Amino acid sequence: MRFLFLGDLVGRSGRKAVVDQLPGLRRDFNLDFVVVNGENAAGGFGITEQIFNDLIDAGADAVTLGNHAFDQRDTLVYINRHDQLIRPINFPKETPGKGAGIFRAKNGADVLVMNALGRVFMQDIDCPFRAIDNELTACPMGEGADAVFVDFHAEATSEKQSLGVFLDGRVSCVAGTHTHSPTADHRVLPGGTAYMSDVGMCGNYNSVLGMKSGEPVNRFVTRIPRERFEPSLGEATVSGLAVEIDDATGLATDVAPLRIGGVLSETMPAFWADVPD
Repeated sequence: MRFLFLGDLVGRSGRKAVVDQLPGLRRDFNLDFVVVNGENAAGGFGITEQIFNDLIDAGADAVTLGNHAFDQRDTLVYINRHDQLIRPINFPKETPGKGAGIFRAKNGADVLVMNALGRVFMQDIDCPFRAIDNELTACPMGEGADAVFVDFHAEATSEKQSLGVFLDGRVSCVAGTHTHSPTADHRVLPGGTAYMSDVGMCGNYNSVLGMKSGEPVNRFVTRIPRERFEPSLGEATVSGLAVEIDDATGLATDVAPLRIGGVLSETMPAFWADVPD
């Protein structure tokens, strides 16, 4: 199975780049399943129903969220209409929406998608390790699902790496989001789980985490807020993680970053060079 995950989509430039690029990526690489993190899609804070629909129409099979999941207040209502919109699984049980879902890939595989929120330097929330473990107990890979993907929205690299080790051999891929900066530690862990601490953002990297740099710099220098954060509108880089998954085991056989456009160096997964008919 050919799987692609695109990191935090930030503002108008990020969502335009993804909507423009994703149909071609699905076609050119014969992708079986695509997940997009959309928690910063609406002006950098949350996601609207229209943006969610645009991402699904462009080729996303599921859209994950994070700490800004409900910054757009109407998300509390419309999320229950869309099973493909996945909020953190370790939110309180009363929170609208779902933290996990099973979806059918193009190749016929059943893919379990989970989203979890970290706790280190983040908000006080239930344990992501236990929440994911409980879901895997109910729906183990190889029985309840053919492949399992976890988007871990967390600040600390140590927490992300610990989750990768905790889940190694039990899921297909653990990919980190939230810091908006792609790391260089993509690899297949010893047990067969693809891992990357942060896949980066889909947004303009001539910025501070996708935001116009003036206000973030001002707050660091003066400690006094002057205006609202606004997404940078320059050309976006589409940043993601490509994973090749063994259909028989659900484990990863190869993993590589994908970056297109903008100011970062472009890279495409070499193992997808030969696209099957």
